[in-house]
Amino acid sequence: MQKNQIEIMDYQQILENIYQAILPYAKEGKQADYIPALAKVNPDQFGMCIHTIYGEIYSIEQADARFSIQSISKVFALAMCLSLKGDDLWSRVGKEPSGTAFNSLVQLEVEKGIPRNPFINAGAIVMADILLTHLEHPEEEFLAFVRSVAGDDTVQYNEEVAISEREKGYLNAAIANLLKYHGTIESDIERVLHFYFLMCSIEMSCRELSRALMAFANHRKRFDYAGIQLTSSQVKRINAIMQVCGFYDEAGEFSYLVGLPGKSGVGGGIVAIYPLQYSVAVWSPRLNSKGNSVMGIKALELFTTETKESIF
Repeated sequence: MQKNQIEIMDYQQILENIYQAILPYAKEGKQADYIPALAKVNPDQFGMCIHTIYGEIYSIEQADARFSIQSISKVFALAMCLSLKGDDLWSRVGKEPSGTAFNSLVQLEVEKGIPRNPFINAGAIVMADILLTHLEHPEEEFLAFVRSVAGDDTVQYNEEVAISEREKGYLNAAIANLLKYHGTIESDIERVLHFYFLMCSIEMSCRELSRALMAFANHRKRFDYAGIQLTSSQVKRINAIMQVCGFYDEAGEFSYLVGLPGKSGVGGGIVAIYPLQYSVAVWSPRLNSKGNSVMGIKALELFTTETKESIF
């Protein structure tokens, strides 16, 4: 592969400059305190890591600190479901931006139990049900897939976080019941919710997430991890859904500011990819009103501005 401008750019210096530039935002927002286990997390942390398709790695601050990836796990669930179901998946979940909060019941009721996309909570609960009905050992197989794309066999669920989410997960339980009422999920509601919260509880670092998303950034490379296979076209479609649906009801704003496909989680993590060039992960627990990391979004905005690299 011929090298181009991306390789001669001083990413390390750019990351260090960005960190200094975003420090004034360090106290804005707050962590996801509606999840008791996440309320205990020190909110004043920041990490960022980049993997390029040439094997280069750049990182700053707490890039190796693990955190609850929460909704970023939905990217991995979508990859597995698309591998298992193919285009039949889209009969049970849509692929349009929601324009509403990630845990909205109103839209789901109006649209007769078909979630608008896989990245809102309702869509992810449907994907949890699909994995439960198609896999013999869903918890073990999901974790094996995530470990495979991350290249790290120590990645693990955090049972404390999963239990904490279930204890306060009244709205997600309501979503699951509404999905069950409309026949969109097949499994027992409690079983689906347990698996959904377990998927969200996975802990990874920016370094591990950045490496994992390289599987999506380089769609020309064979996608085959722990028995989950996707075509190049399917990988590109997942990236497209990240572009339009990856940030709840702030997807348009992120696309406008950053210009990369990505996915956020209320644990404070954000992943983004520049296809055929790099993947990047950033983490800072303080969230804005939409549930996205304040410093994370600002860091990525400055990164694509400074590098002049986006998909547009």
